[in-house]
Amino acid sequence: MGAELPKYYFRIRDNGAAVFRVDTENRQRRIEMDQIAFVNVNKGEVKPHGDTDLTDDDIAAIQQWLDQRVRLLAQRNIDDIHRAVDYMNITTQWVQSKASDAQLDDVTDALLLAMHDLRSVLVRKKADRMMQKTDATENS
Repeated sequence: MGAELPKYYFRIRDNGAAVFRVDTENRQRRIEMDQIAFVNVNKGEVKPHGDTDLTDDDIAAIQQWLDQRVRLLAQRNIDDIHRAVDYMNITTQWVQSKASDAQLDDVTDALLLAMHDLRSVLVRKKADRMMQKTDATENS
């Protein structure tokens, strides 16, 4: 283990983390982790654990972690979408060159409905963006 441990540990959970204050300054030099808060990433909420009074340092460290976590999750989300585009291309190649009739019968309706739904949403969102640009240009 490294020479110096961080002051805080964030145990990732669904929608956030449990926050622990790390302490090695005890007689046995054991690592003690005292839970001090829960963080909900989706809502941006921090709730102290039990009767814990969060210090300014605690709040600053939690906010820094929350900001970094939100950025990381956003990056992962867009990475997932880029992978989905790759999967769509791989699926197209599979349909064209390898899929049997039975396999196509198994997936065609589900794929067509999903693609139709995605296309409808993408077209609507693109039209909205184009209208906003047009309105912004006309109002300038």
